[in-house]
Amino acid sequence: MKLDAEYWDERYRQQETGWDLGEASPALIHFIDGLENKNMKILIPGCGNAYEAEYLLNKGFSTITLLDISPSLTDSLKLKWKAIKGIQVCCEDFFEHEGQYDLILEQTFFCALNPLRRKAYCEKMKSLLKEGGQLAGLLFNRQFPHQGPPFGGDINEYQPLFTEFFKKVLIEDCENSIAPRMGSEVFIKVEK
Repeated sequence: MKLDAEYWDERYRQQETGWDLGEASPALIHFIDGLENKNMKILIPGCGNAYEAEYLLNKGFSTITLLDISPSLTDSLKLKWKAIKGIQVCCEDFFEHEGQYDLILEQTFFCALNPLRRKAYCEKMKSLLKEGGQLAGLLFNRQFPHQGPPFGGDINEYQPLFTEFFKKVLIEDCENSIAPRMGSEVFIKVEK
């Protein structure tokens, strides 16, 4: 299976978006509530319907880049956010994106990538973060009975992977997951 723009675009056109919570994740809301610098540059790769972006805007953050590979999704997001100067929507492959960010939020993007690309994911995240910048969000802490996406994993896999690229790595059980994912997610916060 080729996880390319056509694949993801078809999922959005057919509304096969089982990962979509319909709102910002409680764990990311809690994390965002603890952020003080409202001027930080934020990237949300594989942004989906970008509920976290709406929450960020409501909290006073003003420099948010939304990135997704699906043209139909990004076209609808551009229409939704066209009057908001603080949000930029990019239809682009994450691995080709350029920029420097203070914060990158992870919400169901890592698990959508073929596990063979996880090292490349970490390399790219490191290149996109400013010195002292953070990657924060949720990863699955479980395996799936089917061939993904989503692709599972666990702390024992993630710890050495992220430690290879980042100087500070915190991976802990997520205590405020949504009910269907309770006990199967970890919250990760890494710093360049």
